[in-house]
Amino acid sequence: MDLTVTHDNPVPPGASVGAIRAADGVTLRVARWMPQSEPRGTLLIATGRSEFIEKYFETIGEALTRGLVVVCFDWRGQGLSDRELSNPAKGHIDDFALYERDLWSITEQVLGPFCPKPWFALAHSMGAAILLEQARRNRSPFARMVLTAPMIDIFGLRQPGFARCLAIILDSFGLGGAFIPGGGGRALIDRPFEGNLLTSDPVRYARVQGILQAEPRLALGDPTVAWIHAAFRLMQKFADPEYPRLITTPTLIIAAADDRIVSTSAIERFSARLKAGRMVCLGKARHEILLETDEVRAQFWAAFDAFVPGTLGEAESLLARYGRAS
Repeated sequence: MDLTVTHDNPVPPGASVGAIRAADGVTLRVARWMPQSEPRGTLLIATGRSEFIEKYFETIGEALTRGLVVVCFDWRGQGLSDRELSNPAKGHIDDFALYERDLWSITEQVLGPFCPKPWFALAHSMGAAILLEQARRNRSPFARMVLTAPMIDIFGLRQPGFARCLAIILDSFGLGGAFIPGGGGRALIDRPFEGNLLTSDPVRYARVQGILQAEPRLALGDPTVAWIHAAFRLMQKFADPEYPRLITTPTLIIAAADDRIVSTSAIERFSARLKAGRMVCLGKARHEILLETDEVRAQFWAAFDAFVPGTLGEAESLLARYGRAS
């Protein structure tokens, strides 16, 4: 398996690309980078729904300059990992526990044999939700986690109870492999920049569009009924006030004030109950914090550098001038 290169999205030097097999035989694409300096540890990047390794080249390069070994992979059902259905545009999964299986496969076959400790995690949206569930089960192998815009709840659902019931009914009638009502095979980022919900940076937005034009197989459309049903089941767990108190892995959550994909207010409520974590909200950011403007990304890296391998208090003090902490 190769990596897709475009003129404005070069591969960070030193990439080692390959594939591993999860316990159930699903093939996952994985890439690993070594820094030029003595490694200070390893950073695993866990992407969000519909994302892929190439989207994180800029972030990977920045992590390498910080002396971190970097590992990034495609979850099952997206990127160039095995898709679950014959229609590759469908973002499909039956149970988010399968994603945790992917995590363990990466840990056992890549992190364990090839990557120095301490292990840190940087996860976005769906990937952040998966890592939270792993940590809640006391199974996290990471010394610290940095989570951007975690999928605690979906933004703007007017009738969440109805939406959940509809997903249950449609899934029970054998329609789990269908697109969600109103959904289709067009990627969210395959739309004009004006009015997009992902980023306020037109250059980085166009860069991702260029990657998809160069390698259309990376594109993913809307989720299926079964995927959203599984996501609702996980997000219902997050609503339990006791859930965040069970997470002992030190965690820094970075939310976006202008997020229209996931609910920032739900993230705030969740973060306030964390025993070993804090949240910072970036005032000018949309959902894709790492695709945002230079100003927003500088704020992200200020928090990251204070927390990995610094302390929560240091991260909070640095971010006090950028946004609000809870």
